[in-house]
Amino acid sequence: MTSKNTICLWYDGSALEAAEFYARTFPDSAVKAVHRAPGDYPSGKQGDVLTVEFTVAGIPCLGLNGGPAFRQTEAFSFQIATDDQEETDRLWNAIVGNGGQESACGWCKDRWGLSWQITPRALTAAVTDPDRAAAQRAFAAMMHMQKIDIAAIEAARRG
Repeated sequence: MTSKNTICLWYDGSALEAAEFYARTFPDSAVKAVHRAPGDYPSGKQGDVLTVEFTVAGIPCLGLNGGPAFRQTEAFSFQIATDDQEETDRLWNAIVGNGGQESACGWCKDRWGLSWQITPRALTAAVTDPDRAAAQRAFAAMMHMQKIDIAAIEAARRG
């Protein structure tokens, strides 16, 4: 890896599968390299996939097949800014439809437990609107959503 800072994500033997899914799903994403263990380790054997270098939306990542000791939590998430409802729906449906689960306010989890915020730029603009009443209406609308509905956010923003 050439990046000075890389996100390391812990998986229980499925780092390559996850990286390949991210590469198919998110623009500017790719699997860069697969490294196999040079010897046995606590959750694997020599020759097993140990780490996978990949990018998600241009962010360098390293998937580590570390075993079952640690799980993903909502304390870490990727936030993906979307340009329209079509992109929002495509990414949301890809994650949830591939064994993931819906959460609230634009958050969902993939089948590996990694959290994603699928965040339309229109939502960010609405909740940061200098008109505080407009921002509050948009924020209140968001609080009742799972996947973000841009038309509903914009309607709430307008009042």
